[in-house]
Amino acid sequence: MYHVFRVILTVFLIIRGSKSFLFIKPLSPEKLKSKINNLGASFIKLAQVLATRADFFPDEYLFYLRQLHDEIPPMSPADFDKIYQRAFGGRICFRDFDRKPIASASIGQVHRALLIDGTEVAVKLRRYDIENVIKADIRILDFFQKLFRPMFSENTKNSLDAVIVEFSRMIMKEVDLNIELLNLQKFWELYPNSGVRFPMGYPECSCSDALVMSFERGYRFDDKENLRKLNISFEKLMVKLVNFYVDQSFIKGFFHADPHPGNLLVTEDGELVLLDFGMVQRIPSKTRQNIISLVKAANERDFEEYIKCAKKLGIISIDAPEFGLQDLAEQVFDILDNNALSAQSMQSLAFALMDSLKKVPYKLPQEAVYLMRMSSIIEGLGTNYIENFNGIKDILPILKERMPEALGFTDGLWETAKRETLELPLTFKKVKKVINDLSGNNLEVHISPEDKESLKLALKKYLRPIFAGILIIVTAFFVQGSQIPHHEYISYILYAAGSLKIIFSL
Repeated sequence: MYHVFRVILTVFLIIRGSKSFLFIKPLSPEKLKSKINNLGASFIKLAQVLATRADFFPDEYLFYLRQLHDEIPPMSPADFDKIYQRAFGGRICFRDFDRKPIASASIGQVHRALLIDGTEVAVKLRRYDIENVIKADIRILDFFQKLFRPMFSENTKNSLDAVIVEFSRMIMKEVDLNIELLNLQKFWELYPNSGVRFPMGYPECSCSDALVMSFERGYRFDDKENLRKLNISFEKLMVKLVNFYVDQSFIKGFFHADPHPGNLLVTEDGELVLLDFGMVQRIPSKTRQNIISLVKAANERDFEEYIKCAKKLGIISIDAPEFGLQDLAEQVFDILDNNALSAQSMQSLAFALMDSLKKVPYKLPQEAVYLMRMSSIIEGLGTNYIENFNGIKDILPILKERMPEALGFTDGLWETAKRETLELPLTFKKVKKVINDLSGNNLEVHISPEDKESLKLALKKYLRPIFAGILIIVTAFFVQGSQIPHHEYISYILYAAGSLKIIFSL
């Protein structure tokens, strides 16, 4: 608990910009990295998410947080036997199973095996009791988050809450290997012609404790030496990868949120293979369309549309004054306009933009946390091989070309008109239902989350001075009954001040 306290306190102090709390100073970047590594699965994965937040951490901390690797020693033989027995029990799935893992991470480890028919497979085994460890870690995180929450402004705490809520939800899904199998099957269904290959799952042998899939061979994406020997075009690989992630993020809305080099293999034939489908995220259609509209508005330097989309996404609070957002929007427009930006100057501008965000009421949506993580990983992969690689500049032309598809306009004019004509009877039926509900006093009105937030803020703004006036009047009565000098005059003044405050706020 003490080590968790020191790590969480350090994170909170850094985000808040404080030098100490009750004389306790934040850990140095090196010590923070070391303690997170020692705390294990949940904290390593949380740190990997936080490492995408340049608005939270200065460069020296981001540098060390990005070095955290999810690699720990394998399970003990006793734990391996327990989990193997629980996963496969009386089932005979394998002709041969190598007990020595070829990879070991915090949630599970991977073994090579042969099925009864001789097919070579990779078997991902969940660590024994890991689900209970994760649940305990989440409870501890939630406790400390509530403990330190009052230290923060409303803007920062909203954004930090979004990170922790989304992280807790995602990691609980990641420990269930049945969910990973479903994700893998969904990718085969949605992206059969993506030009990227995925392992083939074997559901008859898999369960929540074990995922059995085809064994994939290849070199890690960051293995420069071996990939150069294969004479593979990195530019073509990056175009394929960027196209694939535009398809995932903006067209289908179902994306692999962890494309780090260990999860990307390149075969000897130059084929790209994607592994590990535990961290998969959905983006609702409405959110995707708002993100696309935001990028389009930024590219066209349409300030009003840009702010409108940012508010719809929840990036900027509904009540944020527009005159204070002009500089922020200009920074985004400059980034998109400048074709001469290098990766380094692009990163500097992005950090400056994040710093500017601290000055306005904002909250990054949960989906944006993983989109940022995915984007930063791909940016890093590109800069390893291609000088002056810039993810945003490469994504924009693809996004422009595929914008009609992303917005749902995939059919031609005739097909669209035909579809709308066929749907007219249903439309008339809906109109009739609305009229009947209205005449019978049964009409229900659903308010969008944006309007709810706007009403809530307006109500809070309206009621705050009224409650303040009531408090001043109550104080006047207490002063009236006290024995302090001139209590009568003071009470009259307070009563008058409270009454005026209520009158002028109505």
